[in-house]
Amino acid sequence: MNLKEMLNVADRIVFEKTGQHLDDLQEAVLRGTLQRETYKEIAKDFNCSESRIREIGSELWQILSEEFGEKVSKSNFRSTMERLQNSNVVNFAQDVVVSSIFNICGQARHPPEVPNSQPPNQETANPKQTKTLHQDLSEMPELGDFFDRTPELQTLTTWILQQHCRLITLTGISGIGKTSLAVQLVQQIKDEFEYAVWYTLDEFPTLEKFKSNLIQLFSHSEKQDSSPTNQKPLPLIKYLQNHRCLIVLDDVHHLFCSGEFAGKYKPESQEYRTLFKQIEKLSHQSCCMLIGWEQPREVTQVKSQNTSIRTLQLQGLDIAAGREILRDYGLEESDNSEALIHRYQGNPLWLKSVANLIQDLGGGVTELLPNDTILLPEDLKDVLQQQFDRLSELEKQVISLLAKESQPINRAKLLENDRIPASDLLNALQSLSRRSWIEQQANFYTLPPVIREYIKGL
Repeated sequence: MNLKEMLNVADRIVFEKTGQHLDDLQEAVLRGTLQRETYKEIAKDFNCSESRIREIGSELWQILSEEFGEKVSKSNFRSTMERLQNSNVVNFAQDVVVSSIFNICGQARHPPEVPNSQPPNQETANPKQTKTLHQDLSEMPELGDFFDRTPELQTLTTWILQQHCRLITLTGISGIGKTSLAVQLVQQIKDEFEYAVWYTLDEFPTLEKFKSNLIQLFSHSEKQDSSPTNQKPLPLIKYLQNHRCLIVLDDVHHLFCSGEFAGKYKPESQEYRTLFKQIEKLSHQSCCMLIGWEQPREVTQVKSQNTSIRTLQLQGLDIAAGREILRDYGLEESDNSEALIHRYQGNPLWLKSVANLIQDLGGGVTELLPNDTILLPEDLKDVLQQQFDRLSELEKQVISLLAKESQPINRAKLLENDRIPASDLLNALQSLSRRSWIEQQANFYTLPPVIREYIKGL
């Protein structure tokens, strides 16, 4: 469906639920969402408060969630509509006006009766189908721009399909492309599994909510695939043993404490640790992939390739992919484009941010970024601030020490400082490395240029 068709479907659903068509503000929220605008941008375009736009959005997502029978939000509205465009839900919404079911009297809706018709038998309708696939990818973002990550895709595919790894973590600093890589991966391998699900953890993740949603999916599909039973739902790990499942958890850093070294669970998230240990230790045929700025400490301790755990710490794009980004902003012909990509570590988000600023200012790379100059647009500062706020006080002290050095500094020299005890300093270095906030070569440490410039401005 195109944008207009999606808006028409949403309008029909809202009309059925409320008796009124979309007003201008409601349509602006949906249109802006489909065009990937933030609430702030939508509010600015419509000259009203952001809080009002959020309130309208919340009402719309509630209406759509009730109609679709699943959670609909700003982040998954477009993907949900596209995923359901051929399903009964959207077909019903599209047909409902044509069949004159929406009317002033509010008559109950009934599907047309077909004489002597019988529900289609699944085996008869799909005689060649050997297994039923169940996928809940409603929270998986759209792929959007994707730049060549062939080696990383091959690595993850090998770990999952050939080596049958049970627990995989995909980490890296914000904006490096973790979620985009995972979306591309899931699209390629999802049909290899009986179940494929994607959940994005919010700031208050509870295991009970996650488990109940997942077990409900298993239980519902099992009732569809066989005769109904009154059996109680099994423990989650049992479903992972009975079925081949791919489970993706995005934003897992919400499980961990701010102000602590990387990967320390919040008290209310400790149950996730037990689940991850079960997924690692117990025999099953499923795979769980964790995506986020941090990873569980027990995962980072695993180095042996003989285990069922793997970690991929994502690095920046290569020069060719970086130039693709700059080309979109008219900067591909710049003599300094390669230096710019190195300076911003090939981070897609960082490159887009600085390229957008250069474009807005109407200048060029050589003019606005002479020598080793680093520009920090406000949106990039906001992204870095979110992660900086998660650092422990010891990590912030180590960052300050490194920011004073213009060249990589030897670990032995760092240990000579009289402010931080040796044990604390080494733990802080390890945590910062896991967060991708420092670079290490042998025994030498340094700050990436962008982070160094950010720290200087604090």
